[in-house]
Amino acid sequence: MVSETDAQQTQPDERLIAGRYRLVSEIGHGSMGTVWRAYDEFLHRPVAVKEVRLPPGMPEEHADEVRERTLREARAIGSLSHPNVVTLHDIAQENGDPYVVMELVPGSSLAHLIRSLGPLDMTQAAAVADAVAAALQAAHQAGITHRDVKPANVLVATDGRIKLADFGIARNISENTLTKTGITLGSPAYIAPEVASGGEVTFNADLWSLGATLFAAFEGRAPYDPNGDVIATLLEVVNGEIPQPESAGEMTDVVSGLMTREPSGRMPLNEVRRRIYGLLPEPGTSPFSMEQLAQADNFVPEHKQPEPEPEPEPEPVPVPAVQPDDGTGPSLAADPGPLPFTPTPMTYVDEPKARRGVPRPLVYAAAFVLFVAAAGGGFAAARYANGKPLLPAKPTVIEQPVVEPPPTPGPAGDLAVRTGEAATVKGKAGGTFNIKVPPGWEEFVVQEKPSKTLPESTRVIYLSPDGRYQLSVERYPGFYPTRKIVKDYVSALASNWPKDAFNQSDPQPIQAGSGSEQGQYLKYATVDAGSSRRTTYSDMIPMTTDLWVVSLTVPTVEEDTGKGTFDQVAPSFTTAP
Repeated sequence: MVSETDAQQTQPDERLIAGRYRLVSEIGHGSMGTVWRAYDEFLHRPVAVKEVRLPPGMPEEHADEVRERTLREARAIGSLSHPNVVTLHDIAQENGDPYVVMELVPGSSLAHLIRSLGPLDMTQAAAVADAVAAALQAAHQAGITHRDVKPANVLVATDGRIKLADFGIARNISENTLTKTGITLGSPAYIAPEVASGGEVTFNADLWSLGATLFAAFEGRAPYDPNGDVIATLLEVVNGEIPQPESAGEMTDVVSGLMTREPSGRMPLNEVRRRIYGLLPEPGTSPFSMEQLAQADNFVPEHKQPEPEPEPEPEPVPVPAVQPDDGTGPSLAADPGPLPFTPTPMTYVDEPKARRGVPRPLVYAAAFVLFVAAAGGGFAAARYANGKPLLPAKPTVIEQPVVEPPPTPGPAGDLAVRTGEAATVKGKAGGTFNIKVPPGWEEFVVQEKPSKTLPESTRVIYLSPDGRYQLSVERYPGFYPTRKIVKDYVSALASNWPKDAFNQSDPQPIQAGSGSEQGQYLKYATVDAGSSRRTTYSDMIPMTTDLWVVSLTVPTVEEDTGKGTFDQVAPSFTTAP
């Protein structure tokens, strides 16, 4: 990362990415990418744009794989919505390279705060621990493993929000270039022992990295030498003695419980949050002052929007007089800060001492008595004032019909026809279609080339509000007559996954399409790097010279519901003239 002063001196000549994101200044850079402050010309807001760098000399076939893996990872992360996670807005492509568009967080990284201010105090460290643990809980529930939790990826905003950033985009490149040596890169000083030794990356690896991050927060230094020889550091992580914090105080057991060599023995995230609950700052307050954040050398201030080009003033039009706002109307409340978390239900053995007071059952009982007394007194006073007897007349019994509660709607709900446009980058016509989509699903359009054996395609994605279901309509212009639907499309699809991570059923013929061969239905299951299992249902539909693929991807544990949704959605697909 570079300082704000340096960033202002590094201008990218107003580059415009994807015709929308204007790069303003460099925020930071590393071996795997450059992060730019940018401005979204469409929505008129500041954003951060990450330019993914390909290592020099990488063969083109490997570069294509890196681009595809970057897009795939971004799609998974794009479904993750949490107040402690940096939001991914978009994936833009320029000259075939992906650009990751993210939320711009004004403030500083935890790494630079530690370097500039030294160790954190107990309240600051507890706030960081709770925020990062909450972000990881949301990610793990969505099947996403972060794989590089460290102080540089923890952002502290000027309004007190704490966010976890960089969910694996650049590390895909690292894995692509180094997995042949048996090493999966994270940051050696914060990497879990099983990952450092080339083992499987699981959710438990993030727990170790959280503990190492808290170690650095308390001690003002990483648990292992971040500037030493990489191999020596990895060997120390795998075989050396686990360092113990000396300044963690009440959180010593938390750090030690996370930095445990056996992955299954590490402290769960909900237990981490329970233990530090009494150490957190008051709701709506920030443990970091603006002065502390401003001292950090990578401080990103609140960004003022670039002034738009002046437009010609319109001719004056007479309008009715309007009374000016005198400022007496209601004003908005102050930003309440991060949303409260919803902890996993559990039985607490003991409440933190800092939150103890009158036992809760007594409080509830007292509140109930006061409520009944107040309600009864008000009722009696109202009847007395109106000359009514204190006891109401015997009510007439009216038999009410039994109303069953409405069933919980499934992911499909009430379908609505949506019109999509799967035009190619070069504007080739014939990409308009109609399909029924559940309400509230958000639309994205992606241009991609998934395989060397297939033509460039356009994918229109509809994502459910919770991110669990992804409906996609993909068009391959010019697929026919040189290719065959089963032989070429399915083999190219399988080639995008490792052999043991892709499992397909036998394609089945369907009555759909109007091309040189019959349409096909395919079901396949995949397992991603975070061990998240997904099932996809696809209809492959020939339409003259084009191939259309309508797919629904769902968590494998929800196959039955997903199949029901697909059976409602897929038959509604039609192309439009």
